[in-house]
Amino acid sequence: MRILMVEDEMHMAEAIEQVLKKNHYSVDLAFNGEDGLDCGLAGIYDIIILDIMLPKMNGITVLKELRKNGIATPVILLTAKGDTSDKVIGLDSGADDYLPKPFPTEELLARLRALGRRKSEIIYDNVLKYGDIELNPHTLYICCRKNSFKLTLKECQLLELLILRQNGIISKDSIIEKIWGYDTNAEDNHVEVYISFLRKKLASLKSCVSIQTIRGVGYCLKS
Repeated sequence: MRILMVEDEMHMAEAIEQVLKKNHYSVDLAFNGEDGLDCGLAGIYDIIILDIMLPKMNGITVLKELRKNGIATPVILLTAKGDTSDKVIGLDSGADDYLPKPFPTEELLARLRALGRRKSEIIYDNVLKYGDIELNPHTLYICCRKNSFKLTLKECQLLELLILRQNGIISKDSIIEKIWGYDTNAEDNHVEVYISFLRKKLASLKSCVSIQTIRGVGYCLKS
């Protein structure tokens, strides 16, 4: 399960990151609201842990923007202890759960397990569509008319990012951060390899969709 934690208290965030990794979660960190929103909009996370008090953009605004853009990822909102108004506003804005600070890590893990169970009970019938292709991020299958392939996880995540940008350009740095994480050793050539894999599979499907290279900027989809 892949978790995004948006928390400006760096030491706290890194401590929780270590606990989550020991419990076999994959974790990405963002330390302000703008970076958190950018990561969340990628739609690649299973759960988002989101603090309310953040620099650049507060957590409630981030949450509203995610929901406005169709991101249904479950969100656990971190609130000030006993601040009922924050809890009410957060839940009304689309949060799935809230956790008052400070909290024991055991409780956070329990909340994550509960949301994970709830998420696994959902039948995912939504697919991402672009041009003549359909991508199911949950089964990893890409379909074009009557033909289909099962992608690897990273291929699927990369194609999902490109589709969600809707003809917008995404840089190699953004791809690395969102797919491999902030503390990765992945480099530009890792992205180039997976772009090549996807191009070959699109060609095999005889799709009209292509991945365009914008030299010095990044990649975008064209149909």
